[in-house]
This record gives sequence, structure tokens and C-alpha cells, in this order.
Amino acid sequence: MGASFRAEPFLWIHLAGIVVVPLALLTMMLGLALGTPFSVYGLELIFLIAVGWLPVMVMQWFKPFEIFSLLIIALRQDSLGEDQLRILSLFKRSQQRWITLFGGIISLGLLWLVYYYAPIAYPWVTDLPQIRLAGVGLAAIAYLMANLFLQVPLSVLGVLSTSQSKFTETIPLEPNQIEQQFTIPGIKLRQIPLVPRISS
Repeated sequence: MGASFRAEPFLWIHLAGIVVVPLALLTMMLGLALGTPFSVYGLELIFLIAVGWLPVMVMQWFKPFEIFSLLIIALRQDSLGEDQLRILSLFKRSQQRWITLFGGIISLGLLWLVYYYAPIAYPWVTDLPQIRLAGVGLAAIAYLMANLFLQVPLSVLGVLSTSQSKFTETIPLEPNQIEQQFTIPGIKLRQIPLVPRISS
């Protein structure tokens, strides 16, 4: 066994994605500060949960985000080394679902806080068209991003918490199982520029 699996660059790249969360929540707050809330109580919250929370929860629960990717490009399955395939096996452990559930609860709490305190952001959006539907739409997209960039780093933390000995014992995932078990965004390449490769 060569370097520790924790040296894998993709783990740290996706862990760093957590910095997007506060920016997404701020955008969400600005969107919810636009216009007058709909009169039907809870309708907006149901919409935000359906669009911004549920898709990420379902993805992470059944087909987690495949971390050997960046934006619209991803490493081909036949380009992944043995240690990278072991890392993917760790993402499919049952305890990762508990992490997903924990992240989902945190996210719902953040939704309530942002929704409740959104009116304090009104002075920042007074010069914008006060179209509530547009504001809620913007908030839903921002909430989706907040969830994605919360859940993926949390799942990465779950993998990083694995001991090296446990990692060594992990059976690598079969490359032909990756598409069935993971959500893979973008175009598949043999190598992603600017991301160094760690030998297995």
C-alpha cells in the first residue's frame, strides 16, 4: 500500500465545497426577501423542500454523488485506481446513510432559519422587481446548491474518518458497478487536468 487514501485530491476538493453553503444560503435569503409571501401557509416551504431538499436526499440515499468528477467532467471508470475504487466502496457503506440523514436534518433547520429571518434582507433587494414567484424560484435553486454542497462534504468526512487499516480491508468496487450505484455528472475523461493522480 502506498500513500494514505486521505491523500486523494478529489476527497479534499469536494470537502472544500462546503464553502459554497453560506453563499447559497445568502442567495436563498435574498430571494425570499423579494415580494410578499404567498397567503397559503407553508406552501413556499413545501415547494422549497420538494425542489431544493428532496432531490439531493434521494440521490445521496440511493445513488450518491460520485466524487471523482468536477462540475461537468468525470473520470472514466476504467481510469480509476484500486484505492479510488476502495473509496467508492466506502461511500456505499450503510453508515453513510446515517450521515445523509444527519445532513438532511441540519438542512431543514437551516431552511427554517433562512425563511424566518429572510425579511431582514429586504433592504438589500428594494431596487429589484418585487416578484415573489421569481424570488422563491431563485431561493429553491440556491437551496438545492446548499444541500448538494452540504451533503457531499459530509459524506466525504464520513470516508475520511475511516482508519487506514479498515480502508486496506475494504473490497474495491467493481468498475462496472459504478454507473449503477452512483450519480456521475458530466463528460467522462481518462484524466482531469490540474488534478494530480495518486498511485494505488
